[in-house]
Amino acid sequence: MTSAPIVVTGVHMDLTDALKETVCAKVERLLRHNPRIIRVHVELVHTRCSDHSREFGAQIRLEIPGPDIVVREESDDLYKSIDILIDKVDRQLRRRHRLDKEKRNHPHPTDLGDLGRAA
Repeated sequence: MTSAPIVVTGVHMDLTDALKETVCAKVERLLRHNPRIIRVHVELVHTRCSDHSREFGAQIRLEIPGPDIVVREESDDLYKSIDILIDKVDRQLRRRHRLDKEKRNHPHPTDLGDLGRAA
């Protein structure tokens, strides 16, 4: 099994090795749950605003077969934002997997009309 590339970028902040390692360790959890992930983009943002409860943000974009999953989370602590973000993405991946499985196990009946009968 090949691992999907993880791209980590920082906006208005310098990325430390500890931040990169934390993000990679958290994203590995997602890769274990879903091996079909093609690429992971994580963007860490520091916003200088008067509202300190939303000062740090984290956004993730998972490239998977079908529509990409994009999730954003903001809080007063960057590590807290990363934790909440990974939990949200994990829930979305599990939900999508469950819906795909239900669709496979309960296909809609197809009415063939006159085409299905022998002449």
